[in-house]
Amino acid sequence: MKNRRLFWRIVDTIEASIACGEYPVGSRLPPERELAEKFEVSRPTIREAIIALEVREKVEVKTGSGVYVVNNQKQSVSVNSVNAFELTQARALVEGEIAALAAKTITAEELEKLHGTLVMMKDMQNVEEADELFHQIIAYSTRNGALINLFENMWSLRSSSNEIIEDYNIVCSTDNNKTLAEHTAIYEALSAHDAAEARLAMHKHFNRLINVLFDKLEQQALEEVRRKNSANRDLYSIENLVKIKG
Repeated sequence: MKNRRLFWRIVDTIEASIACGEYPVGSRLPPERELAEKFEVSRPTIREAIIALEVREKVEVKTGSGVYVVNNQKQSVSVNSVNAFELTQARALVEGEIAALAAKTITAEELEKLHGTLVMMKDMQNVEEADELFHQIIAYSTRNGALINLFENMWSLRSSSNEIIEDYNIVCSTDNNKTLAEHTAIYEALSAHDAAEARLAMHKHFNRLINVLFDKLEQQALEEVRRKNSANRDLYSIENLVKIKG
């Protein structure tokens, strides 16, 4: 798992280098050997990172020539248009099936690690890290590379815009006890190797997150209405126009 996390950190670093202009559109990335030395990893790890960058349409691999940075403006617009509601719905669909498959493939060792994240949540220790690790352990326990890639890409979308970051921070801080209870239900279904129950528990978890997001949206709308009414009240108040004597 550490190697997998390292692979995605390399992807993020190269993407950042592209974004800041270190590798402009049309330029060629350093050779695989140089990248491996730079990041102090194996060449297969660099190959995985390049594949991920190619899937994200950040680079194009030209056989016999090298890896070139491409114009990904179209993709950037698409990613930036994703909101927290869309992301949460997508995660519910994908992670629901991930949980169902994991119920059949998860090992005793992985269940022990999963339980450790519940302890972290209960003790309020690095709750956000525990939450990410919880979902990550389940995804990796499927042994399905395509599902793992989907999971990693969706998780990276969580930090794709300030709006999503803000929305998720509010969701995560709303009620840790409910989050813990939902994660515990998922864990228990996985421990029982019950695919249907694992899928249902994961769907229930994300359904509450969606409802919390809507509650937040309603609260913001009400606050905006109150703010406008307060401003209008001051504007049209007779007391502000004339001094009323009792």
